Amino acid sequence: MSSPSSTAAGTIIRASCPPPTTPTRNAILCVPSAIPGGLPTGARLHSCEADRRSAPGRTTSASDNSTDPGVTVRRLIAQLARFGVVGAVGFVVDLAVFNLLRATVLSPDEVHSGPFWAKVVSTVVAIVVNWLGNRYWTFRHQRRSVAAKEGVEFLVVSLGGMVISLGCLALSHYVLGFTSALADNVSGNGIGLVLGTAFRFWLYKVWVYHPDRAERENAAAPERSRTSV
Repeated sequence: MSSPSSTAAGTIIRASCPPPTTPTRNAILCVPSAIPGGLPTGARLHSCEADRRSAPGRTTSASDNSTDPGVTVRRLIAQLARFGVVGAVGFVVDLAVFNLLRATVLSPDEVHSGPFWAKVVSTVVAIVVNWLGNRYWTFRHQRRSVAAKEGVEFLVVSLGGMVISLGCLALSHYVLGFTSALADNVSGNGIGLVLGTAFRFWLYKVWVYHPDRAERENAAAPERSRTSV
């Protein structure tokens, strides 16, 4: 390992971290925190946190190196766009299943609470579609290593969104008396969908796919694998 006095200009000296295994030109060297005589000319200290952020095998999150507000806003807009596309697919599935069931086996002429249960079934099907799309596309950088745990939390949040949508439908159909197919779609698939979507995206962002949670779980996954062997 090169000594501080012989370090070339432009070298980045990182304090208190393990030394590199293969020195290269302009390599990032690791030296003790206390450097006798000060830093070599042209050298600068660099935090070991950068190593952890760029370590091989680590899933890069959308929040990494996002100190620039413009970058953060662009990433958020891109994520919202992907979320919107996934949501649109889920909406089509939800709408198709809901109207199919309402027009057939769960018609209000045959089953008094038919529209309600049709909405329950269609929402559950849409939740599965949305989870796959969000896990493997929208929040792919924050994807959790334990899919089952992520799936359960995603389901909890999605059910919360479903409650909002069902609440809008129930209020319109059973309380206000708007019982037409158009009214059911406006309340359940219009107003309820918008409110439920905003609720879901917020909790997906700050809880289910929070970058810190994903980083901790992904870092602990190899240790769990070694322990289980």
